This record gives sequence, structure tokens and C-alpha cells, in this order.
Amino acid sequence: MERRAHWERIYQEKQPDEVSWYQADPTLSLTLIDAAGVLPDDPIIDIGGGASLLIDRLLERSFRDLTVLDIADTALAHLRLRLGAASERIALIRADVTQFASPRKYALWHDRAVFYFLTDPIDRRAYVAALTAALRLRAHVIIATFALDGPPRCSGLDVARYDPEGLASQLGSGFHLVRVEQEQHITPAQRVQHFQYCLFRAAA
Repeated sequence: MERRAHWERIYQEKQPDEVSWYQADPTLSLTLIDAAGVLPDDPIIDIGGGASLLIDRLLERSFRDLTVLDIADTALAHLRLRLGAASERIALIRADVTQFASPRKYALWHDRAVFYFLTDPIDRRAYVAALTAALRLRAHVIIATFALDGPPRCSGLDVARYDPEGLASQLGSGFHLVRVEQEQHITPAQRVQHFQYCLFRAAA
């Protein structure tokens, strides 16, 4: 509950375009989704995507099976308000990803700016277990984190920073690293944050 209360407060105090990870155009995420070969009818889940515009862009590209999971009701409320009637075409799940038991299997798991907040190894193992259980055979995973030279804190919390090998080791041998991209993200406050994006394929 403490983690949820923190993020509810963040989204109550700031508009979606004021949080540090806001992107007007999620270019790298879309590039890696294309690289994964995901088709418009394939099921996609976006972790922590309440304030993200990724779902908007996927709707524009005629993707039809979309799910957004976020820990904060307020974040999901922002999404509903932004999308209007189109939000009825999205499955919205309010949950802590470390406690998520997916009722279905996805072809793509996308996470930009959630995993790096999990500084407790127990939480990271729970995340990987939830991810693994939620995937189809040969599914793809996109996880974006701060790079090793990224900031040590975000939104008042410590974060874990990764290089590609370090992130791959967290997921384990069940995932094959396919592609890595680097990004210099400019925050709404005009600060530079170094991100890395990793595309994985499930080994089985």
C-alpha cells in the first residue's frame, strides 16, 4: 500500500506531461515493437503505462488488443480522460506488477520506467515471475531503464541502473537479448537522463 500511495500522490500532484519520464512521442518503444514483429491483433501489455502516450500511438497504428497496467488509479484516470471513448477498447488493470497474476498470455510486454524502481531483489524476482507467467511462447519483452550513467533517483525514490548484460542477468536464461538502444531523454524540466532500451525474446 505504501508504494501505491506514493504513486497516487505523484499523479495527483502532477499532470501526466509534468512527470520526468513523459515523452510526447515514444519513438524508441515503437521502433522496438516494430522490430519484434508484433502484429495488430497480437495482445500487448504496457506496464506502468497510465501516463504514457504509447497506447495512443498503438491505437493510431490499428493495434486492437491492448492492456495497460498501472499501480495508480489516478494514472489510469488520466488515460481514460485523454482517450475518451477509445479507452473502452483498452483493458485497464490497477495492480502492483510485483503482485500481478495475469489471466491471459501476451505477445509483448512493454515497460518503460517501472523495473528500475524495484531496488529490492525480492520485488525484482516477483516482477520476473509475473512477466514470465504472462507471456506466450516466443513472446517479446521491451524494458527501458536508466543506463549506468543515468540518475540514481527518480520521483523521490532510489532506482537501480543497468547495462544490457546486467538487465539480462535479472531476467535470467529464459530470455535472449535481441537488441539494445540508447536514449538521451529530455525531461519536462529540460534535464538529460540516459536510458537504455532492451528487446528480449522468450527462449521458449
